[in-house]
Amino acid sequence: MARIKPQALLLQSKKKKAPSGVSVPTIIVYILIVAVMVFSLFSTYKYWARRSIVQTQDGISNRKFIERKKSDIPNYALISTSKGRITVELYKDGSPDIVNEFIDFSQKGHFKGMQFTRVIKNFVIQGSKIENPEATEDWTSRGKHYSQLDTSLKHEAFMLGTSKAKHEGGGFDLFITTAPIPDLNDKINVFGRVIKGEDVVQEIEEVDTDDHYRPKTPVQINEVTLKHKT
Repeated sequence: MARIKPQALLLQSKKKKAPSGVSVPTIIVYILIVAVMVFSLFSTYKYWARRSIVQTQDGISNRKFIERKKSDIPNYALISTSKGRITVELYKDGSPDIVNEFIDFSQKGHFKGMQFTRVIKNFVIQGSKIENPEATEDWTSRGKHYSQLDTSLKHEAFMLGTSKAKHEGGGFDLFITTAPIPDLNDKINVFGRVIKGEDVVQEIEEVDTDDHYRPKTPVQINEVTLKHKT
């Protein structure tokens, strides 16, 4: 047998160890994987971009809806009484919850036929559908106290409000101040002011009352009409 030379053995060894080239199918697989990854990233970006646009549009739509609903709220209430009409501007921005409650009761006819149960000169006139002895004594004593105070007080006259104390079955009562009151917010939630009919308020204020400030001759609210314009 012929002996193989050492140089020939070295060449054969190098040929066996030489790396083989990357096959075409492998390259195709790599290209497909990269393509799938790029497509996936693009699809994700497109999804979130579209969602961001939709959320922005929804936010704009919601704001427009809220503004539209807010504009639907009446600005004024016409309180027709047995002494004449009183026009009130509603504080729908400053007291939105109370104004909404007042509007709800008005639309249900709650104030129709409501009597002015308390008339305290230089203090308030109150319309209510219930008789509360404790509240009567409280308001009476306060009325006597404020009638002796200086007129340069914190709150203006002819403000419309409702009692902070919710009485069972009493619904929604009304107060119209006839003079400035120092701590009005302690007892009343103010939600409007009289802009026309101050003379009617003053006429109601002048009616004869008994010792508990109840009018001797009934004075009542005939109806409340809600308006966007006066």
